Amino acid sequence: MKILIIGNLGYIGPMVAKHFRRNFPTSYLAGYDIGYFIQNYTTNGIVGDTLLNQQFYGDVRNFDTNILKGFDAVIYLAAISNDPMGNAFEKPTIDINCDAAINIAKQAKENGVRSFVFASSCSVYGFADENARTETSEVNPLTAYAKSKVFAEEGLQPLAADDFKITCLRFATACGYSDRLRLDLVLNDFVASAISSKKITILSDGTPWRPLIHVKDMARTMDWAVQRNDSENFIVVNAGSKVWNYQVKDLAAAVQKIFGDVEVDINTNAAPDKRSYKVNFDLFEKIAPNHQPQVSLEEAVEGLKNGLESINFNDADFRQSNLIRLKTIQKLIDEKIIDSNLVRKA
Repeated sequence: MKILIIGNLGYIGPMVAKHFRRNFPTSYLAGYDIGYFIQNYTTNGIVGDTLLNQQFYGDVRNFDTNILKGFDAVIYLAAISNDPMGNAFEKPTIDINCDAAINIAKQAKENGVRSFVFASSCSVYGFADENARTETSEVNPLTAYAKSKVFAEEGLQPLAADDFKITCLRFATACGYSDRLRLDLVLNDFVASAISSKKITILSDGTPWRPLIHVKDMARTMDWAVQRNDSENFIVVNAGSKVWNYQVKDLAAAVQKIFGDVEVDINTNAAPDKRSYKVNFDLFEKIAPNHQPQVSLEEAVEGLKNGLESINFNDADFRQSNLIRLKTIQKLIDEKIIDSNLVRKA
């Protein structure tokens, strides 16, 4: 099996490479990435990147079709990956997260690729009532990032065919330690705060719901998506676990329990956070019984704690560091490595 991972040099990609190399040791794995975050290593071990057979560099908005020849599957991870970045760079967000994904899927189909896996997001549900959102629930994207995922799903659907299966994975919010860590994710932020300042500050009132999934379980889900041989040519599925539907205050409490000496400060007077939703994962549990999430919340917190301590992390000002994706992008712009449209300069 030959698999191309597009957007492999970010937070998720190295863990996907490790998973596939471990579970498919004879497979041919390649990556494609522009390299915005390539320098942000947070590991003392072997980085997942090194397990690939080949690494391509380039911008998905100007993709070389010839790269696709001979591949069986494409996993599309490339994205402007959160709300602050999407709000700051709305056009590149749509261009990269949506338009490029659709264009590359078209090219993949023409070049004989049989499986296209798109990393979508549960953020498409936006603000929802207490009822857990299913795949048939109305979407309510509130940000450029969420809208880009909805538009991409809509554009990909017509491309599916008997010989070209498309799987859109609406992932819960990512968390967990990685070879190239992000701290602009809720659980990762809380653990970093616990280590660096012994205090977790919740800007909301703590009640918003967030479904989470560990990055290792995201890789496990992509494993299923690449291999699935059911009759559905196109499928959208919520990817996560019902036991990982948490309120933000519960995540803080879990971190506090493991660390012990950490203060949790909740802004009880905060205006309601419109990004609040529970998600129903029954469909994923039914169709992918052998690829269900395995990492517990406690294990995720312990993994973050141990990983950050292993690199001697103790930066109380980490929200201004390169472990925050928006800060890395802004630094690349300031240093004139990329322009305001996030295009690499010559």
